[in-house]
Amino acid sequence: MNFWSIYEHGFARVASCTGHTVIADPRANAEAVLRQARRCAEEGVAVAVFPELGLTGYSIEDLLLQDAVLDQVEEAVEAVRAGSAGLLPVLVVGAPLRHRNRIYNCAVFVHRGRILGIAPKSYPPNYREFYERRQIAAGDDERGGTIRIGAESVPFGVDLLFEAEDVPGLVLHAEVCEDMWVPVPPSAEAALAGATVLLNLSGSPITVGRAEDRKLLCRSASQRCLAAYVYAAAGLGESSTDLSWDGQTMIYENGALLAETDRFPLDDQYAVADVDLDLLRQERARMGSFDDNRRTHAARTGDFRTVAFHLDPPAADLGLRRRVERFPFVPADPQRLAQDCYEAYNIQVAALQQRLAAIGGPKIVIGVSGGLDSTHALIVAARAMDRAGRPRSDILAFTLPGFATGEHTKGNAHRLMNSLGVTAAELDITPTARLMLQEMGHPFAAGEPVYDVTFENVQAGLRTDYLFRLANQRGGIVLGTGDLSELALGWSTYGVGDQMSHYNVNSGVPKTLIQHLIRWVISSEQFDAETGRTLAAILDTEISPELVPGEELQSTESKIGPYALHDFTLYQVLRHGFRPSKIAFLAWHAWHDREAGAWPPGFPEGDRKAYDLAEIRHWLDYFCRRFFAFAQFKRSAMPNGPKVSAGGSLSPRGDWRAPSDSSAKAWLHDLARVPE
Repeated sequence: MNFWSIYEHGFARVASCTGHTVIADPRANAEAVLRQARRCAEEGVAVAVFPELGLTGYSIEDLLLQDAVLDQVEEAVEAVRAGSAGLLPVLVVGAPLRHRNRIYNCAVFVHRGRILGIAPKSYPPNYREFYERRQIAAGDDERGGTIRIGAESVPFGVDLLFEAEDVPGLVLHAEVCEDMWVPVPPSAEAALAGATVLLNLSGSPITVGRAEDRKLLCRSASQRCLAAYVYAAAGLGESSTDLSWDGQTMIYENGALLAETDRFPLDDQYAVADVDLDLLRQERARMGSFDDNRRTHAARTGDFRTVAFHLDPPAADLGLRRRVERFPFVPADPQRLAQDCYEAYNIQVAALQQRLAAIGGPKIVIGVSGGLDSTHALIVAARAMDRAGRPRSDILAFTLPGFATGEHTKGNAHRLMNSLGVTAAELDITPTARLMLQEMGHPFAAGEPVYDVTFENVQAGLRTDYLFRLANQRGGIVLGTGDLSELALGWSTYGVGDQMSHYNVNSGVPKTLIQHLIRWVISSEQFDAETGRTLAAILDTEISPELVPGEELQSTESKIGPYALHDFTLYQVLRHGFRPSKIAFLAWHAWHDREAGAWPPGFPEGDRKAYDLAEIRHWLDYFCRRFFAFAQFKRSAMPNGPKVSAGGSLSPRGDWRAPSDSSAKAWLHDLARVPE
């Protein structure tokens, strides 16, 4: 395995091409196709798609019926075939071809000197500015046939899939322009039949607003079909008699835009992206309704024909042509992040409000440490009370200092409770903790500086024990504060500890998102200015359990690793089921250079770090051991709480069901493929 090769990690590089078309000059257009094809080959592209009728020009009108032109089209197809012999990409070229006394608007698949097959346009439009049926035959009923091109017969029909034998999951299908706009497009059936990369060769003259319509349709098709959708439109050189052209190209994958180019280009232009075939396969395997839909339409999808080809992809390091978010739970785009934070916060608030209403409107009992998690849970609780028309004094907030609680965090906890107007109190757990350690015969009770897991968990357990008893005493429920990242790693004290509560609003929120939710609460002025200042001070505080006495602050991340890397891994495991070697590959591309790529808005400059492959591998090993072989028993008994992110939750009643006594060997075996 070459760890640095995209093709080893389930990616396939695709290109959507547009350029200068010469109307009714197939030879010149064939040369243009091959010029771009050679550039694509140099970049390791597996599939290159060109516009509709690209060998003649889409706006050729009745010249399409001229034998001189059609003869040269066949010569141009032969030129592309011959010119492709030494090139890597499958070239998908638009051409008008004669067949059974009609002319068909075709997508011609060419690879390494071979015409693999030809797919006709199903639905030539005949409305508004379109008059295609004047020259073009509909191909929607062409299934199971062949077409004569040059000296050979090749597969012909809308029922063709083209599968790479040596690139698992790379299965191609083409539709042409208008086919995308009908209620049941050919690509939908093709996806159900197994196509993963859907191609659209388009003419599509531009009018105001049409570019957004195309993007909507491409995005929708890619998401509904759990596929990649590669779109190439005609541009410069098409006739301006009554229309204009913008050369739009774009590549979508499962609803996400991977690449696009500027419109109205002056020269050759192409969008290039690495499509994640593993991701598409995983999505289809998880979404059982996808295959249910295939069974409903099996009478047609079962008749698709497959044409096999051998791609022979390069094993070299080609880089990675797709954006990989450093924080997959936290988009770097400011508008999207603001929308995500608005929704996440209100999901939590609405869920808590509903739970309180359903169980008789009890008070809320919460422990407030001055750290991120309890801070966020408290501001969720405050807004839930506001929405329910209840006083915030019905929130009984306790700070419970222990042996190592710092004045800074305790002070922040008090300031936050006071500014929010909740019922605040301090309950020192150290006398009770000393008594318990003494009765257990722990060395600390005899004056020895022994700060083991028992010492830590006595404090964590007592805090939760007090909160539950206070809830009994005062008619409340204990609101949990532990987050999704802690659940993944099992970083909590089981049972009578922070693993347990009556309801946990943070159980679906990863650590990396919580800080941005708090930033959003500040920037959107959900609370008054004093609360905002306290929240900002809490954001600037090191993440720490504050359980071990000493001059140096006990850093959580120094013990268990960076939450940034753990959340990155968690997303890829939970959402996509990726293997560790692929996660390491993605993580390196996301994290090895702090100057590359976008950071989420508001992320502190001083916290912008980079991680090399050795660090990524080390913490992946740590994650796999804890997530797969240790922490599940804590998740199997976790309290109720709302799912927040599409990345998933770890509730055994929802996204994640796993045995509590599993092994991590399979993941560690795969991780061994990552270079040290």
